Amino acid sequence: MITNFLHSLLPGSIKRHYLYAVFLLLCLLPVGAQATAIDYLETFIAETQTVRAGFSQTLLDQNANRLQESSGTMLFERPNKFRWTYEEPYQQLIVGDGANVWFYDEDLDQVTVRKLDLALGSSPAALLAGDSEIEDNFKLEELGQQNQLEWLQATPKTSDSAFEFIQLGFSLEGDLEVMLLRDSFGQTTLLVFSKLDKNPSLPTDSFEFTPPESADIIRD
Repeated sequence: MITNFLHSLLPGSIKRHYLYAVFLLLCLLPVGAQATAIDYLETFIAETQTVRAGFSQTLLDQNANRLQESSGTMLFERPNKFRWTYEEPYQQLIVGDGANVWFYDEDLDQVTVRKLDLALGSSPAALLAGDSEIEDNFKLEELGQQNQLEWLQATPKTSDSAFEFIQLGFSLEGDLEVMLLRDSFGQTTLLVFSKLDKNPSLPTDSFEFTPPESADIIRD
């Protein structure tokens, strides 16, 4: 309809410029706004019930010096179930079963267990595997686009959180790619996710943990 209307108004001598006029008009039409990182996070929470992904983790000191590198796999199921398996350089496991969080260090043969509500709260796991009410625990702020990622910052609302802030980077297609955490000691943990699979079917025992009989158990 727009192109026919323009064509009828143009004299014959300049009808050859008709496509150019259409182009100019289209340039003036409003376009859809680019989704923001908060939009991506809200969609991720609303539409993602389970996740499977690989990750690499780098720990940096206050001066951005590299202290440690590790890697492993991550699973989660909403609400409040998750499993982080560290494979390199040490075998460690963190399991949230919906009631408790279990920290198992295989080399030390030691298990630490905490009540879920105490361990989750304003933690990174609360952002990924918590319920949809994330703004009850975090103040969300847009950081804009950097390196082809849309970034947001989540600042815990409680003063007793172990983290000053958490930053999330989403691809322009809305996939979670990076998580950056600054702890209360000024150290930074960088998590880069790979092969992130949304809503996979996970084994029913994925979030169960039974401490080895030989392990020392510390209840926090």
